[in-house]
Amino acid sequence: MLFRAGQPCTALPVVVTGQVRLYAASSGGQEKVIELVGPGTCVEQAPLFTGAPHQVNAQALADSLLIAVSKQAVVAEIGSDPRFALRMLGSVSQRLDGLMQHVQADTLHSGPRRVVDFLLRQRRHADRDAAAATVSLQASKATIASLLSVTPEYLSRVLRALEADALIRMDRRDIRILDAPRLSAYGPVAGARAPGRRARQSAGVHLC
Repeated sequence: MLFRAGQPCTALPVVVTGQVRLYAASSGGQEKVIELVGPGTCVEQAPLFTGAPHQVNAQALADSLLIAVSKQAVVAEIGSDPRFALRMLGSVSQRLDGLMQHVQADTLHSGPRRVVDFLLRQRRHADRDAAAATVSLQASKATIASLLSVTPEYLSRVLRALEADALIRMDRRDIRILDAPRLSAYGPVAGARAPGRRARQSAGVHLC
């Protein structure tokens, strides 16, 4: 556990390898994943500058390596290097833009559309120019489902439907995007196809 909501923010953690989940938790134990933070990304910058405590919980997924830069060092660098200040501002702005898109997707997009958009975002670590690319999911099915505001069972049904349409091919945590343009054009539907439908190039899904 990196930190919990309500704890003071004294440093800026940066993910080097692995992945960190940011999540909110209710008093009843319910959790909602807000963001998955990967390599090269800072973990919740805002409290470092506002002086407020952490607003969410942060937990590393599997083995992860992070660097913690002290608040004093970050503030001093901002004061002495305008270019560094602009990069930090750009990073915070990108983060805010991403969270706004996430809220918009939760409110306006169907469940299958949210799954498709998530898969396409993962291609940023693969070859963007290739029609086919493989993404490796570090997070569990339950974590990804919480991020997308769907149940794990629903996520599995959508993935099987995409595989049945020959848009993806699954191999445990690896998902091969067979045709990115067709996947991007995948229309919103009310729900995933029934699990009993025979799939083309079918393979089992195991994200846990």
